Amino acid sequence: MKQLKHRKGLTLIELLIVVIILGALAAIAIPRMSSSSDTAKRRACQTNQATMDTQIELYHANSSDGSWPTFATFVIDANYFPDGAPACPSNGTYSMSTTTHRTSCSVSGH
Repeated sequence: MKQLKHRKGLTLIELLIVVIILGALAAIAIPRMSSSSDTAKRRACQTNQATMDTQIELYHANSSDGSWPTFATFVIDANYFPDGAPACPSNGTYSMSTTTHRTSCSVSGH
């Protein structure tokens, strides 16, 4: 009987094909992860703004004279933010309009 040779390991061609496939998959996945990160940061910033807007309205509703808070005093009030004011995930700063009493972020697109 003829014995078949059992080969061990991979040939150079097989190894190159695996490397090429992995490179192609990485080229597809990396840009998608980057844009997903930007989207997540933008959505987290929008959620922070919505939370602060809600808290501003609660502050206004609970004030005895119907006044609106200033942003500087509002964000340090432990009744509304016991863990401190929310921070922008993109290192922007929040501010509040004195006419609309809504918050905005200094980062463009947030």
